[in-house]
Amino acid sequence: MEFIFDQSLVEAHRRRALRQGDQKATFLLDIVGQELADRVSVVERQFDKAMELHGYTGITARCLAETGKVGTVERVETDRAFGSADAPVTIAPLERIPAEPDSLNLLVSPLSLHLTNDTPGVFIQARRVLKPDGLFLAAIPGSGTLQELREALLAAEAELTGGASPRVIPFADVRDIGALLQRAGFALPVADAETYTVRYDSLFDLIRDLRAMGMNNPLASRNRKPMPKRFFLKAAEIYAERFSDPDGRVRATFSIIYVSGWAPHESQQKPLKPGSAKQRLSDALGAREHKLKDRGDDA
Repeated sequence: MEFIFDQSLVEAHRRRALRQGDQKATFLLDIVGQELADRVSVVERQFDKAMELHGYTGITARCLAETGKVGTVERVETDRAFGSADAPVTIAPLERIPAEPDSLNLLVSPLSLHLTNDTPGVFIQARRVLKPDGLFLAAIPGSGTLQELREALLAAEAELTGGASPRVIPFADVRDIGALLQRAGFALPVADAETYTVRYDSLFDLIRDLRAMGMNNPLASRNRKPMPKRFFLKAAEIYAERFSDPDGRVRATFSIIYVSGWAPHESQQKPLKPGSAKQRLSDALGAREHKLKDRGDDA
């Protein structure tokens, strides 16, 4: 397995962000927590036992509880510092789900699966720990996230040094995430994306927010050589030239992939077998049928 992310560095960034305690920088988690809870609220059933995976602030767990659809919500984090005496957490690494097979009705992952090296393995674990007809929900930063920052940093480094190194992590495409759901054996898999555009005074304000979120560069292949101040000044100049609005503020894109999948159960709707239709499509549409020529026929 290829190790894309330095997990020790991921943890160091998350703990440092927690110590800083910038409440304004949790806006993405706030949005995602409410969105995931809204998706649970429209499901016509109760979820007795739920688990929130590495939600950082616990906002998703609180939003779930407020729906009235969820019984107990167990929070899982990598460090006890993310919990409190009133809201204890279970300790586990990012890539392990600490639950017995067939033990959960609902599993929710807000903004953490993009940092796992073995994401397919985590999806398989998620399927395994759910009871039949249990629901898995996740919010995952996807392709397009921080595309402006990626472009500005690459352009600045190429201009100053003639080369470039990865400084923004890769993000998965929505189709790839949907394929992971199917590969893991989830029934009724759904993956859709929402794009959020956030405006900043400059690139430096964006970087400050990313650090406050614990989203510094954790790539194992990152360039460990500190970059000079002129590199960031050039990147900020390029960012402003290419991605600023008329008022001078710059845009940052966050594309969040929302996924849902159910542990298979006999009560779930299943696709019809080929040839089992009782009515022709042309009859249903009131359309006339026209026989098409075979590809080998004369035109």
